Amino acid sequence: MKKAKIYIPAKTAMQSGLGKSNKWILEFYTENKNINPLMGWETSSNTLSEVVLEFSSKELAINYAKKNDIDFDLIEPKKRKFIKKSYADNFTK
Repeated sequence: MKKAKIYIPAKTAMQSGLGKSNKWILEFYTENKNINPLMGWETSSNTLSEVVLEFSSKELAINYAKKNDIDFDLIEPKKRKFIKKSYADNFTK
């Protein structure tokens, strides 16, 4: 049976803003990983591990998975802690 995870990807270290962080991703888990003896790369005979689908909402991703009989894990995004801080706080402590 196909197994996938649905999540919102984290921003990269090169991003300072939260743009493009509103897409939900459906990504299939890799099964039967092997090491290629010639090059030493990780290989798999399952091509679904290369498929990454983007959705505009969580509900659309879940509906797609249910409609296509895909067993999925839903990974909810963590809430960001925002601490109000002024520039002067760097020098007062």
